[in-house]
Amino acid sequence: MAPVIKAAVIDLYNNEKNEGIRCIKDILSGMNNNGSKTELDVFDTRYRNEIPGMDYDIFISSGGPGSPFEGEGSEWEKLYFGLIDKLWNYNQQNHAKKKYVFFICHSFQMMSRFFKLGTVSKREKTSFGLLPFSKTGDGMNDPLLHSLPDPFYAADIRQYQVTEPDSKIFSELGAKILSYEVPVIDAKKEKAMTAIRLSDEMIGTQFHPEADPESMLYHFRQDERKQQVVDLFGQRKYDEMLGWLNDKDKLKLTRETILPGFLNRAIKELNTVYPE
Repeated sequence: MAPVIKAAVIDLYNNEKNEGIRCIKDILSGMNNNGSKTELDVFDTRYRNEIPGMDYDIFISSGGPGSPFEGEGSEWEKLYFGLIDKLWNYNQQNHAKKKYVFFICHSFQMMSRFFKLGTVSKREKTSFGLLPFSKTGDGMNDPLLHSLPDPFYAADIRQYQVTEPDSKIFSELGAKILSYEVPVIDAKKEKAMTAIRLSDEMIGTQFHPEADPESMLYHFRQDERKQQVVDLFGQRKYDEMLGWLNDKDKLKLTRETILPGFLNRAIKELNTVYPE
């Protein structure tokens, strides 16, 4: 009998209309599970204090609006950080079957706060658009990023950033920085980290690897978003970004590579150890 792999999507959108959860579901539903069956549940963590249990195999934690400090001391944050703590500690033990976790955007900032990876702060200006990211040496060799060009392009939608990596914490965890933002205004300012691998099973990205052309077009058509791009880059760059949405070597390539790659690796590993 084929094993059942349980996947949990942790929704941090706080009941805000979004395209992220749809995109994550689309990727999960389109996976080739190599003979196994995948069950998917969505947990409205930030709005309804819902949190998955440890009986899930794969966890994808979404983006979300606003500040990563907004929920300090709240019930949902306690539940969320408690789950991260349990997942990390579980994976440090001698279990053949590991727990696989992917953190996206807002979750990347929450992850960075929990592990104290660096300084989480508000940006001077909101970043929005289809933007380039540069790989580090570790990123060049990482199984999820190695096949992407350098720089690669992804959807970036954020008011906050993670800078000033704590080398001691990174060393203690065995974590690796995989990519940085490419500064578009002031190259002298410290670059924000945009992809971090905590372990073989746990990784996070500041950008949105799940984004598809339809989801980004939804954002680009909003007057506020369009104005952000025009103010930062000009009308010509805005028009260029719109054209990039259907470029197979930019947004589409990142979408087809990172999150599907994470899921393929997780499912392959889980299929080799079921039942534990």
